[in-house]
Amino acid sequence: MELENDNYSTHISQQFNEELEKIRTQMLTMGGIVERQVSDAVEALLNGDVELAEQSRRIDQQTNEMELMIDEQCTTTIARRQPAASDLRLIVSISRAVSDLERIGDEATRICKMAIELADNGANQRGFQEVRHIGNLVRDMVKDVLTAFARNDLEMAYRVAKQDRSVDQEYRTAMRSLVTYMMEDARAISNVLNVIWALRSLERIGDHARNLSEHLIYQVSGTDVRHQSLKQIKETVREETHGDDSEDADEQ
Repeated sequence: MELENDNYSTHISQQFNEELEKIRTQMLTMGGIVERQVSDAVEALLNGDVELAEQSRRIDQQTNEMELMIDEQCTTTIARRQPAASDLRLIVSISRAVSDLERIGDEATRICKMAIELADNGANQRGFQEVRHIGNLVRDMVKDVLTAFARNDLEMAYRVAKQDRSVDQEYRTAMRSLVTYMMEDARAISNVLNVIWALRSLERIGDHARNLSEHLIYQVSGTDVRHQSLKQIKETVREETHGDDSEDADEQ
C-alpha cells in the first residue's frame, strides 16, 4: 500500500512538473513572437515598409490571446496544485512576464503606426539614426532577457537591467536633438513628432525588458528586486550566484 502511494505521488509530481514546463515553454514562445514584433516594427519604420508594419500590427492580436491563455493556466495551476516555494515563484514570475511581453507587443504596434504615418508623409528621415541605435539596444535587451529566462541566467538578467540605463540616456539625448530641430524648422514638426513617439515606445520596451529581468531574478533568488537600485540588484545576483563572495560595485 505504501508503495502504491509512493507511485501515485511520483505520478502527480511528474504531471505537475510537465505543467510547469509547458507554461514556461509557452511564455518563451510568446517572447519569441514579441521579439520579432519589435524587430519588424523598427525595420518597417526605417525602411518605410508599410506592408511589414501592417503585418506586425496583425500579430499583436496573437500576443494578446497568448497572454490571456498563459495567465489563465497560471491561475488554474495555482488553484489546483497549491504550489509552494520555487514552484510558486516560477508561476508568479511567468504571470508577470507575460504581462510585460504583451505590453512590449503594444509598443511595437505603436511603432508600426508611426512607421505607416511616416511612410505616407514622405519622411525626411530626421531622427532615423536615433531610432536605429536605440532600436538595436532594446532589441538586444529583449533577446538577452529571453535567453536569460531560458537558462535561468541571473548575471545576464542583471546585464539587461543595467542596459536600461544606457537606453534612457540615449533617449534623453535624442529628445534634446529632435526638439531643437523642430524649433529650427516648423515644417518638420509633424514627422519629427512621429519619430519621437516611436522613440518613446522603444524606451518603454527597454523598461519592460528590465522588468522581465527583475521577474527572473525573483523567480530564481526569491528576492523581489522591483523598485530596487542597480547596486541592490547586483548584490542580490552576487549572493545567489557566488554565495559570500564580494566585490566593489559602483552602480547606484
